[in-house]
Amino acid sequence: MHITTSRPSENRKRHGEHILVNMTYIAKNVDLDSGIELTRALEYWRRYFEENNIVSALVISEDYFVQSFQGTRPAINTALEKILDEHSTIFPNIVNIEEIESRQWKGFLVKHLTSSIEDEEYALKSFSAGSDYNPYLMKSTQIDSFLKAVFENAESNKF
Repeated sequence: MHITTSRPSENRKRHGEHILVNMTYIAKNVDLDSGIELTRALEYWRRYFEENNIVSALVISEDYFVQSFQGTRPAINTALEKILDEHSTIFPNIVNIEEIESRQWKGFLVKHLTSSIEDEEYALKSFSAGSDYNPYLMKSTQIDSFLKAVFENAESNKF
């Protein structure tokens, strides 16, 4: 009888650990205000993502979240499960999941959209399908372009 044993590097690839994935979702901001509760949640997720080698770009407005996060396939699946379990009231709508060659974001990036002229340009003129910012009216390609535009100068937005 011949017993074959897998090498450790093969075992690590068994669940897709070698495949990077980008997942983008949108959600209604029903739980978190702009105060200490939001700050605590952001710090919690920043640490969680860092510990699990996930990078993220998150745009928060008064009414919505738009988030793209990138990491290994198992890490992204676990993070999504955790988001759904811990924040069931936000009802995330996944708009895109794709395999990627490399991470686009660096760290845990956060942008709070305000009513400033600069933010209105991001949200309304270039990417929104209506007169008000509503990511639910945007195509996945518009959301991707929106995130890229918001985080062009990513280092200034790092949480």
